[in-house]
Amino acid sequence: MPQTKNRAVMNWLFTFAFIVAFLVVFGGFVRLTRSGLSITEWNPISGAIPPMGEQAWQEEFAKYQRTPEFIQINFNMTLEEYKYIFYIEWLHRFIARFAGLVYAIPVFYFLFKKAIPWREFGIYFAMGMLFISQAFAGWIMVASGLNDRPSVSHFNLTIHLLLALILFGLALWTAFGHKFGFPEGGTKWSLPSKLSLASFVILVIQITYGGFTAGLKAGHVSDTWPLMFGKLVPPNLFNSFNNIFTSPQTIVFIHRWFAWLGVIAVPIVFWIVKKQNYPADIQTGLKWLVGIVALQIALGVLTIQSFVNIVVALLHQANAIVLFGLAVYFIHRFRALDQQ
Repeated sequence: MPQTKNRAVMNWLFTFAFIVAFLVVFGGFVRLTRSGLSITEWNPISGAIPPMGEQAWQEEFAKYQRTPEFIQINFNMTLEEYKYIFYIEWLHRFIARFAGLVYAIPVFYFLFKKAIPWREFGIYFAMGMLFISQAFAGWIMVASGLNDRPSVSHFNLTIHLLLALILFGLALWTAFGHKFGFPEGGTKWSLPSKLSLASFVILVIQITYGGFTAGLKAGHVSDTWPLMFGKLVPPNLFNSFNNIFTSPQTIVFIHRWFAWLGVIAVPIVFWIVKKQNYPADIQTGLKWLVGIVALQIALGVLTIQSFVNIVVALLHQANAIVLFGLAVYFIHRFRALDQQ
C-alpha cells in the first residue's frame, strides 16, 4: 500500500471514482433502454466519432439489422429510432473513454512530479489494469448478445459490473488513505471492522444477484411484494442447484430477500460503535448508513411494484453504489482506528 499522502492525488482519485460510479449508473440506463447492442463493433479509436452522413448511418444500421435483437425484437425499428439507441450507447462508450483519460493523464503527471513515488505505483497500476479489463469485459458482454441471442449473458454483465465496482472501491480506498492515512496489514481486526467486512461481503453478493436480475430481466417476473405469484415462497425455486445461477424466478427471489441480512448487520455495527464510544463522525456516518440501507430496500420494493420503472430502477442502482462506497469508507476508517 502507498504511504505518501498528497491532497492533489486524493482529489484526483475522488473525481475518478465519481466518474466510474456515474458510468455504472449510465450503464444501467443503457441496459434499461435496450441500447447496449446498437453498436456492433468495438473500435476504441475510430469509434469515438459517430457516423457522419446518411450513407454512414445506413451502413451502421445495416450491421445492427443482422443482429438477433433486431431480427427478433426491433424488426419494425426505423433509422431515426435506431439513431436514438445508437447515441445512448455511443455516449456510454464516450464517457468510458473520458474516464480512461481522467485516469491516465493525471497518473503520469503525478509520477513525473513524484507526487506518486515509483515504489508506491503498484496500486495505481492495478487501477489501470482493472480499467482495461473492465473495458474488455464490456465488449465480451456485448459480443455475447450479437450472435445467437437478443440479449447479453447475465454472467458477462455481472462480471462487467463487478470489475467496475472493484475499480471504484480501489480508487476510493486509496483516496481515503490520502485523507485519513493508509492502514497497515497485521493489525488485529476489531469487532466493528469484522462486522463491516461481513456487511461488505453481503452487499457484494446482493449486487451480484442484482446483476443477474438485470441480465435476465428477472425484475419483470413478478410486480408484487412481498408475495411472488401469490406466495411468500413459490414452489420449485430450489429444485435444482443450477436454479441459483440461471433461473430468473430463483435469482430474483434471492435478490429480494438476501438484502435483509444487511438490514440486520448495519444496526448491530451502529450499536457496538455507540457503546464503545467511537468518534462522532463515525457514529453520524452510521446513522446515515442505516437510513440509506432503508432507502435501498424501499427503492427495491418500488422497482418491483412499478414493473421496473426506469427512473426508480436507476435510483435503486445509484443508491447501491452509494452503499458500496460507504462500506469501503467504514472498513477503511475502522482499520485505521484499529492501529491506534
